Amino acid sequence: MSGRPDIVDEARRWIGTPYRHQGSVCGAGADCLGLIRGVWRAIHGEEPETPPPYSRDWSEASGEEVLWHGAARHLVAKPFEPVEAGDVVLFRIRDGLVAKHLGIIASVGTAPSFVHAYSGHGVVENSLSLPWRRRIVAAFRFPGGPV
Repeated sequence: MSGRPDIVDEARRWIGTPYRHQGSVCGAGADCLGLIRGVWRAIHGEEPETPPPYSRDWSEASGEEVLWHGAARHLVAKPFEPVEAGDVVLFRIRDGLVAKHLGIIASVGTAPSFVHAYSGHGVVENSLSLPWRRRIVAAFRFPGGPV
């Protein structure tokens, strides 16, 4: 596997964790940001900042790319073509709205997939199908590890 198998292994460890808005505890509850925060803690230790409380609309009213700017502060921006295992991808769920969903690439190649916390489903691994790929607006990698 290319990329960061350590990140993928940790993300997959969270599969089955129930969805909890603002949660970030493996097995107890997480949202998409909570999954990334939990993987960060497992790989790097203490988080570089604690996010303030946030609503489910992720600043849709203001149009500010809060999640994108937060990711850019602590993760390393990279092109999203091609993605590698362990990359964090940021999605814009609907055209014209702010980007407000994150996932971790779990596999690439002929059957690409990603791990994410999805409302109503919890932490799952899904196919990175064309409808999901079209929604990617940014990609990042965790600092450290292979470049």
